Amino acid sequence: MQGFHPETESQAADVVRAALSENQAIQVTGNGSKQGWGAPVAAEVALGLSALSGIECYEPEELVLTAKAGTAMAEIEQALTEKDQTLAFEPPDLGPLYGGGADSGTLGGIIACNLSGPARIRSGAARDHVLGLDAIGGRGEIFHCGGRVVKNVTGFDLPKVMAGSFGTLGVMTSITVRALPRAEKLRTVLIFGLDWERAGEAMGAALRSPHDINGAAHLSAGAAALSQASYVSGAGQPVTALRIEGPGPSAAARCAALRALLAPFGETEELHGHNSGLLWREVRDVAALLPAAGNCIWRLSVPPASGAVVTETLIAATGAEAFMDWGGGLIWLSLAPGLDAGAGVVRAAIAECGGHATLMRAPEALRAAVPVFQPGDAITEQLAARLKGVFDPAGIFNPGRMNKAA
Repeated sequence: MQGFHPETESQAADVVRAALSENQAIQVTGNGSKQGWGAPVAAEVALGLSALSGIECYEPEELVLTAKAGTAMAEIEQALTEKDQTLAFEPPDLGPLYGGGADSGTLGGIIACNLSGPARIRSGAARDHVLGLDAIGGRGEIFHCGGRVVKNVTGFDLPKVMAGSFGTLGVMTSITVRALPRAEKLRTVLIFGLDWERAGEAMGAALRSPHDINGAAHLSAGAAALSQASYVSGAGQPVTALRIEGPGPSAAARCAALRALLAPFGETEELHGHNSGLLWREVRDVAALLPAAGNCIWRLSVPPASGAVVTETLIAATGAEAFMDWGGGLIWLSLAPGLDAGAGVVRAAIAECGGHATLMRAPEALRAAVPVFQPGDAITEQLAARLKGVFDPAGIFNPGRMNKAA
């Protein structure tokens, strides 16, 4: 495979046009930190965007940042931190999950995969924070969509279409995202010893309360023991975590009220600043809590009320390690590869309640043989095919990566 690392948008467009003229497929990547996610790509040209980097415009007073697609997330987060701001969708760092280093992800990779962390339950997905972008389409043309203002609604929302497309619709070259002020205080209420069902009930009660919870997760005893946060690793039992952020007096008052509300569920404890932030980074980035390198990793999105039942069913059937995020709406599952990476039993477990099961990590041979993404119904597949036909009529971008079946 011939590799290219353009430093400008025009150079990237030249690579696309050249590949198109030779009828060659293109593997599009940022820094390659999540290359193990998705089905294997069959391509003759590798287009890496890591050199197409740098923050182009940051207006803290307007809460808007524009950066080239290959810009490291670490660079963006540092710039935001200096102005006491953050990305509200809490982008995960999944590099270690795939055996790479931390802080290796790029803005383009985050948006292409539509990645969001624990705060998604309140702040929405990554696509909800994209204001505009520049990209190269499947005919080699450069196009622009959206803008650099928060109130920007003009026709079809192309940034939302590109977000989560895994590089199959075009090559994003520049992205504008919305920033938000960083919370003054971070506190986490912990409940100890709950089983999956009771944990789901506790998280549901907290999320229905007026206390503005923006993180709700449940760790098995095994996952909790792997945490570096005090009170969590030493618990010796399952831990349910509920996060509150905001001005100091408000966070303290809501924390106290939440602990009173959750008293019927059992003993509680409270984490502050450093330890609280550490725990939620572990939940966000997954790898530290599910460290078995040879295991397959599944990401299940289900109705929160079904999270506990689905998790218990899969643990009983496979012996998997697991934890829940998003109040039970997101299940991370680690299990031995087997013949099909557990696809049959995993997708059977969510069949009744609905949802999506994505094979996040597995050996390449399994990713080629097993549907990596949740198979859709006929209408969904037709719409996806029509979008592909509009943006990439020759099918040159990341062919096969989002295949639903072998």
